[in-house]
Amino acid sequence: MSLLYYSLFAAAIVAADQFTKYLTVANIALYEDVPFIPGLLQLTYVQNTGAAFSSFEGQQWLFALIFAVFTGMLVYEYRKNTMGFTKLEWWCIAAIYGGGLGNMIDRVRMGYVVDMIETTFMEFPVFNVADCFITCGCVLLMAHLVLCNPGFWKTKT
Repeated sequence: MSLLYYSLFAAAIVAADQFTKYLTVANIALYEDVPFIPGLLQLTYVQNTGAAFSSFEGQQWLFALIFAVFTGMLVYEYRKNTMGFTKLEWWCIAAIYGGGLGNMIDRVRMGYVVDMIETTFMEFPVFNVADCFITCGCVLLMAHLVLCNPGFWKTKT
């Protein structure tokens, strides 16, 4: 599969993420709660200067460094194919990358990430569309590597 397809998928994720963040900022006041799916989700505009669960708050340089290293590793791996990822695994990686890029755009542009999706049925941090793609991409990637690609874990001699 061409790198173009994975890049377009990641770009579509970035576009969807940035569009939902734009709608949030344009239509919801900071910390305002707007019912979305009663009993499940509400929209709450939050500005997150950290990472997951507000960890590493204010460490924008660290996020940029990690993202730059991750980008370099992906380009190297795609060119050399040393790990032997399957097409599905590359789609998962593209989802993770697209989500990471969506959040990195916020960090560079505004110094924080716009979060807006809040669960009402359990206590959980507010998150955004990019976070959904990062999480789902990671879970699916790990599940596929464990269940469907056991050769990935074997040491190469």
